[in-house]
Amino acid sequence: MSNETFTLRSVAVSAYGPSLLSGFSQGVIAPVIVISAIERGATVAAAGLVVALMGVGALVANIPAGALTTRFGERRAMVAAAALSVAAIALCLVDLGLWLFAAAVLAMGTASAVFQLARQSYLTEVVPAGMRARAMSTLGGVARIGAFIGPFAGAGLIKLAGLDGAYGMSLVAIAGAGVIAYTVPDLAAAPAEARGISTWTITREHWRTLATLGVAVLLLSAIRQTRQVVVPLWAHHLGLDASTSSILFGVSGAVETLVFYPAGLVMDRFGRRAVAVPCTLVMGLSFLALPLTHGVLSLGAVAMVIGLGNGIGSGIVNTLGADAAPALGRPTFLGVWRELADSGAALGPVLLSAVAGVAGLASGVVVSGVVGLAAAAMLYRFVPSYRR
Repeated sequence: MSNETFTLRSVAVSAYGPSLLSGFSQGVIAPVIVISAIERGATVAAAGLVVALMGVGALVANIPAGALTTRFGERRAMVAAAALSVAAIALCLVDLGLWLFAAAVLAMGTASAVFQLARQSYLTEVVPAGMRARAMSTLGGVARIGAFIGPFAGAGLIKLAGLDGAYGMSLVAIAGAGVIAYTVPDLAAAPAEARGISTWTITREHWRTLATLGVAVLLLSAIRQTRQVVVPLWAHHLGLDASTSSILFGVSGAVETLVFYPAGLVMDRFGRRAVAVPCTLVMGLSFLALPLTHGVLSLGAVAMVIGLGNGIGSGIVNTLGADAAPALGRPTFLGVWRELADSGAALGPVLLSAVAGVAGLASGVVVSGVVGLAAAAMLYRFVPSYRR
């Protein structure tokens, strides 16, 4: 299908409906997982580990998800992931002890990885290359909108029905995503030779791309994830109260949400580098400026710039992965690609904490900023200056 005849509206329900509901489902229960863990006997430290299992589930599932999606197709993968999420959330509604609750959280992370990879692969196939970045940035933006709305809806329901109300709403939302995914038309079946392509074969054939552009994406994901904790940590360092910290974090998130579509438009018209480099450069420089802030206004200004930097990079990881993916074994490649991105997301906050523990929070923030600048340099070097 050509750029002239294709519109994003044509995939609004099939691609973006599940994305919105999946983001909403995760947003509803994200704030209550730690509370549920504590209610089941976890210490504060153990509750934090239970929350981290969501990310662990994604790391464990990315590569198998790619292989399974290659073998069985995007639609079946999305439906199966939604069914697994429904089962995991239903398990959270019954108090069977901390260990089963932790297993359910791990399963939710696993299902989320499969769901996201299948949607990315689906869009890569159905959207013309000339509109790919807009499609991917909209995919990320819609998920962010769902995740942004989710906690507010969940808070209202918790007032009426307790924590079970939040889990129930989350279950209904992800079940709705699965129903929509079930109605999505099947893509053409992958050739037999594609279904037989192993992860090792994909990695061997594309190791240069993974070792260069893939590492750049790892660094990009590291600073993106670190931004989630750096503003609240610095606000606490300045002695600001929790409500002020939450407002600053929310303002940063609102800025991100506003710019996702223009980011995709710029990528499609001027190339991926036109967004990838400014995204990481702005975030890296903002991190370097963060230790110079000493109050609400200066911290708020830097938080907004961090949000702007991350927002203009909406969809960049998915777009670069879609550009680099081969036609045969595309989901398998994307599984490896997402593993690199998620590994960076896991390592970024760990690096901040490690340096902060040794040399202080300001040093940790500066080192994280340098990671952002390194990402900008690598993306400038390895992202083509023209659009595909």
